[in-house]
Amino acid sequence: MKIIVNGAVTISEVPGLDAIAGEAELVCAPDAEHLAAALPGAEILLGWNFRGRDLPDAWNLADNLKWIHWCGAGVDAVMFKELADSDVMLSNSRGIFDRAMAEYVAGYVISEMKLFRDTWSAQERRFWDYRRTHNVSGTRAVVFGVGSIGREVAKVLNALGVIVSGVGRSSRDGDADFSKIYSQNDAQGAIADAEWVIGVMPLTATTTDYFDADLFAAMKPGSRFINIGRGASVVEPALISALESGHLAGAMLDVFQNEPLEEDDPIWQAPNIMISPHMSGDYLEAQPDMVQLFLENFARYRAGEPLLNLVDKSLGFVRS
Repeated sequence: MKIIVNGAVTISEVPGLDAIAGEAELVCAPDAEHLAAALPGAEILLGWNFRGRDLPDAWNLADNLKWIHWCGAGVDAVMFKELADSDVMLSNSRGIFDRAMAEYVAGYVISEMKLFRDTWSAQERRFWDYRRTHNVSGTRAVVFGVGSIGREVAKVLNALGVIVSGVGRSSRDGDADFSKIYSQNDAQGAIADAEWVIGVMPLTATTTDYFDADLFAAMKPGSRFINIGRGASVVEPALISALESGHLAGAMLDVFQNEPLEEDDPIWQAPNIMISPHMSGDYLEAQPDMVQLFLENFARYRAGEPLLNLVDKSLGFVRS
């Protein structure tokens, strides 16, 4: 059995994968050229570089591919038509990054309410700037995307006393993590009273350019926008305008339309924005955790059992 490790130069870069070296031929494909050479005869592809987009161009060489395991949570980089129409199974690393991303959101929320940036600025100036701050508890958040990441965000914010609702494909009450889940058709009404609007949605045809000028205008004046989902879900000029006008008090973005950001990208200069380089889910122990999930799925694959985190390719994500 041949397994391609796409995005790795050597197997030693993938901690713990050598545990199955006696059960499969492990072939590294660090780039598009090596992937094209390795695909013929390969049965499994491990997408180690889960932001890479090498596979579509080499798809015609995948003559024996049965299963792709993507080491990211979002699979938009590998969701092209030929794969979607094929019988090749696709699984992802859903659940691995949830807690780190939720803590990232909570960190920003606390930082803004406790005016940490002002505190650090005063400290650098050696200025004793006594002032009162705001409580996080009692504020309202709306999370767009009610899958595993969105739910972990809700749990962490709930623990801080934030009242959290969600926006999903359909509306419903009685959810364990969200005070209410609204449908996307009701999104503008859902965010009218929220201090925090948080994007965690996967990238699909319906979520591309989702956060636009109309949605930002519907947000409560003085509220803040957070996006840890996909950059292409945000119309960035509309966000910049909402920040420049003062309608939004701030924003935190971890994902962008174009990555990495160019030095002259106007979003760098937007007021009251916090920018991070697509790292909200990345923690020091993530790689071993990703490999362990793949190994568990590999054992299931060998035994003919259902795979964990099997992506519904018609939707582009794992069904909850």
